[in-house]
Amino acid sequence: MDPLLAGAHLTIDLGALRDNYKLLQAKAAPAECAASVKADAYGLGIEPVARTLANAGCRRFFVALPAEGVTLREILPNAKIYVLAGLLVGAEMYYVEHRLEPVLNSLDEIKTWSHYAKDHGPLPAIIHLDTGITRLGLLEKEVLALAQDPSILNNLEIDFVMSHLACGDQRDHPLNNQQLEKLHYFRGLLPPGLQDTPVSFANSAGVFLSPDYHFDMVRPGIALFGGRPIEGETNPMKEVVHLQGKILQVQDVDSEIHVGYGATYRTQEVSRIATVSVGYADGYFRALGNKAECAIKNEKVPVIGRVSMDIITIDVSRIPTDDCKAGDLVDLIGGAVPLDDVAAHASTIPYEILTSLGNRYYREYLEPADQ
Repeated sequence: MDPLLAGAHLTIDLGALRDNYKLLQAKAAPAECAASVKADAYGLGIEPVARTLANAGCRRFFVALPAEGVTLREILPNAKIYVLAGLLVGAEMYYVEHRLEPVLNSLDEIKTWSHYAKDHGPLPAIIHLDTGITRLGLLEKEVLALAQDPSILNNLEIDFVMSHLACGDQRDHPLNNQQLEKLHYFRGLLPPGLQDTPVSFANSAGVFLSPDYHFDMVRPGIALFGGRPIEGETNPMKEVVHLQGKILQVQDVDSEIHVGYGATYRTQEVSRIATVSVGYADGYFRALGNKAECAIKNEKVPVIGRVSMDIITIDVSRIPTDDCKAGDLVDLIGGAVPLDDVAAHASTIPYEILTSLGNRYYREYLEPADQ
């Protein structure tokens, strides 16, 4: 897309992504550092993201669905690719054909994969233990059943045993330690052949909790893309995403003038209002109206009125006229407007902000300086 035709510019810094991976890798050492690249690499584009991470040394990748795995396999023919959703019914041949490894979340999935491996095996997989998040994974009764009948695992090569933190981004949440203790307990219940299998537990937050959570492999996601791993703490990650909206028009208006749909904002004094070409159709959440801030040359300005499908309005009364005219760009995410702050203003999380980024932006990828 020609940037002249776009209403907003999305810049993705692949050098910062590479540096974030290296930081996480060093923090987790000697554990291996995998990468979670589900949902089109958290909305940033699976091809450039996966290529950058692979060049940085990443060899194991997690996706949500086998369709994502098929796409990733075309990009990285030699990577290990794990499917978090497990073994989708009837899709077994796709896992084999594209060398995708299911994260087996139930006894039924283990049995199905083992049966399929009779003719196609041995086949690799991860076994997922539910230690307290109650979404996917084997519960205690299923772990016991597996221990009583290890033949269920026939024809399978188990790469890792894994679990997933529910509250890792809250450092002092008691469930973190409870899950850690349950993971150790569950490992002791597994058949002897699995008790020494490598373990993966830590997500982005888990990398920063303590080495007790690292085990043999960590699998960060949001931290790779610049999100803050632990709530209320300084963000050690580099900024990867910079979103800028294009000013369409600037108006001088009187006091007591309503702005936007629903007349939810009224000027209190003579004001200058800029209309910016981005809206909820682009993933700039409607909830940000009358709450969020943008920035022009690092000077913060408020979003006023409701976010429309295609536009927002901002109060630029304090900004010099030469710095705020049609065609100029306004920082919406990045710089003086951190990703986590935008998420907080929208009463959501940075994951949702990133995965909602729209397809109308002009996208620019900044390659690492030494590539």
